Amino acid sequence: MKSRSAISRPSLGVLAAAFLLAGIFLSPNPANGQEMSLIRDTETEYVIRSYLDPLLYAAGLNPHAVQLHIVNDPSINAFVSGGQHLFVHTGLITNLESANQLVGVLAHETGHIAGGHLIRTREGARAASVPMLLSMAAGLAVAVAGLPEAGMALMMSGQNFAMGSFFAFTRTQESIADQSAIRYLEATGQSGRGMLELFGRFEGQEILTYQRQQNYARSHPAPRDRIGRLQNLVEASPYADKEDSFEVEHAFQMLRAKLRGYTNRPEATLRLYPESDTSAEARYARAMAYFRQPNMAKAFEEIESLLAEDPDNPYFLEMYGQINVDMGRVAEGIGPYGRAVELMPDAPQIRAAFGSALFGTGTPEHIERARIELELALQQDRELWFAWYELAKAYNQLGMQGEAQLATAERYFTVGAYPLAVQFAYRAQQRLENGTRDWQRANDIMAVAQAQLPNNARN
Repeated sequence: MKSRSAISRPSLGVLAAAFLLAGIFLSPNPANGQEMSLIRDTETEYVIRSYLDPLLYAAGLNPHAVQLHIVNDPSINAFVSGGQHLFVHTGLITNLESANQLVGVLAHETGHIAGGHLIRTREGARAASVPMLLSMAAGLAVAVAGLPEAGMALMMSGQNFAMGSFFAFTRTQESIADQSAIRYLEATGQSGRGMLELFGRFEGQEILTYQRQQNYARSHPAPRDRIGRLQNLVEASPYADKEDSFEVEHAFQMLRAKLRGYTNRPEATLRLYPESDTSAEARYARAMAYFRQPNMAKAFEEIESLLAEDPDNPYFLEMYGQINVDMGRVAEGIGPYGRAVELMPDAPQIRAAFGSALFGTGTPEHIERARIELELALQQDRELWFAWYELAKAYNQLGMQGEAQLATAERYFTVGAYPLAVQFAYRAQQRLENGTRDWQRANDIMAVAQAQLPNNARN
């Protein structure tokens, strides 16, 4: 799902607080210097990827090169950063009404990626800064000559001109992304009505502060004009009235319910999905809400009712396993987790949770099996810090001290805690045989991590 390199190099320099909740991991931000709460959840990533990847192919992009990040944030937002990092807020998913609306957003963001708009925006900003700098120099000269008010007016006029030029540039990019989105939707045989519904839904709503409204209006096409252009494009498409399949829409509704149960306060979720609502999505949301209260008996009741209807749903099995583990019934959690892994062998997060449950039994045969499962999970996704943590514990129990130190170094390296990564990689080298693959990996971690440290910290 993600491109991999020999050395994974996240840029976040701190270790964020994180925990595991029903298969959902909270993680630090791997793509930029700002801290944000990211979640790693197999179901969320798989569902969104099922919508996103065909759009990326239609745009001539390699889906494996575009990294998807789910931001645990209630705001309705999605954006591209770093050229090929797509961030989707949980608030976007929980506030949309249909899969087609989410697909429309993903198509629009794909337009930004395919158009290289992040790079072009930087170029546009540099181009707009030239007249601003010139006017500032001229204004400063006028002010020094004894006309401060005239100098200030000259500087402000240059700044306003630069901002106007830049916002005109970004408005063009937004329009291009809209048009590209419709092309990708047509290429994949999907309707653009979701995009149209979304823009229409928020037209005129006071969802932004005045200052943000002002900047948004300058940088994005006017809502009425934008909707008018989209309306024409959508109606001209041969797929204008095509509806999503039951499977596509059901996957979205279940995902939305799960995230609502996870991100909302439990009492809010239970009001939104009362017990009188016996739909699958309502029971899924309530299972998550009860799990968070915690009211494990009620959580069991809801998830068992779902499994009775769909016994081979790996996401239900994953949650059922997690509820058992959290209740201290670790042995009972192994079966559901193991079955989920059988159903989704390429889901490293589920495999890592399975390995953790195996380790939790404390029996020697299960600890050895835990090591194998955790190693397999990390072969699939080296950025699972939680799996490195569990693997280090398994290695330690098995008397593999050098490997345990290396796994700890990997964990700190993954989250960008470079001083600790260097420290544990050095300890690993002292215990590992010189020249082996693990010894060389420890050496690589030290070299790359030290390069990320300030000069004074390297000495």
